[in-house]
Amino acid sequence: MTGVPASAAGGSSGARRAGPRGTSGPAAEPGECPSAGTAPGLTGSGRGAGTGTGEAGRGEAGRGGTEPGTVQRGVAPGGATEGGAAGRGGKIAAAAVNQASVWNVANLLTMLRLLLVPAFVALMLGNGGYDPAWRSFAWAAFAVAMITDLFDGHLARTYNLVTDFGKIADPIADKAIMGAALICLSALGDLPWWVTAVILGRELGITVLRFVVIRYGVIPASRGGKLKTLTQGVAVGMYVLALTGPLATLRFWVMAAAVVLTVVTGLDYVKQAIVLRRRGIAERRAALKETDG
Repeated sequence: MTGVPASAAGGSSGARRAGPRGTSGPAAEPGECPSAGTAPGLTGSGRGAGTGTGEAGRGEAGRGGTEPGTVQRGVAPGGATEGGAAGRGGKIAAAAVNQASVWNVANLLTMLRLLLVPAFVALMLGNGGYDPAWRSFAWAAFAVAMITDLFDGHLARTYNLVTDFGKIADPIADKAIMGAALICLSALGDLPWWVTAVILGRELGITVLRFVVIRYGVIPASRGGKLKTLTQGVAVGMYVLALTGPLATLRFWVMAAAVVLTVVTGLDYVKQAIVLRRRGIAERRAALKETDG
């Protein structure tokens, strides 16, 4: 049902239009929802039979200016506006994208590292564990794992591919390949067990420490930690290869540097965790005092 056209802008204020019961009603007044043909900025009262909505009334439900059972533009069923529905729809769509993004390039590289762990162990221990050819293949698997470790995190952060699976699987893959290499080297007698114990103990200890203080904040990766990871990778890689002569002497010093960095950076992380915990406790106490007082 359409409304009777109102008078042109600037026309007589006595212009009238048909009411819903066949009676005439007053012209639109300021502040009411405009019907079709009213001047912009006026809102019609809904006492007429007009079905149009003006720009000023968009997004608000009329008080009778529409046919029964219809919904005005900008108003979703239940009173929700298009913007609100779009906001909820956007969050749902974003959640769906995050769930679907588990099979992204970064996570595939992480899974490849996990699969390389048993392959590395088999190659490392193949033919008695001292065959230079088998050790070379084992080094290739270890090198691929270390390289993918550099790329998967960068890809995840750069292209917004961070997922819950990646957050959990990435550190597991890192420590699995490094732990497998250290244990194999110590089992074969190429590396003292105390070196393996220091490196693995530090890695596992810092991981547990991060989870303990996560309620107060996140301990960021430091430059020393990144240098430690690089030095460990180079040192372990050199021990995996069957090196002799000056290169064998060089790998000893590289491993010594890796052990020193492992201990120093581990102590630094412990210090950061203590500071972070104290700061978090102080902030909570201050917040409680403000709430009580």
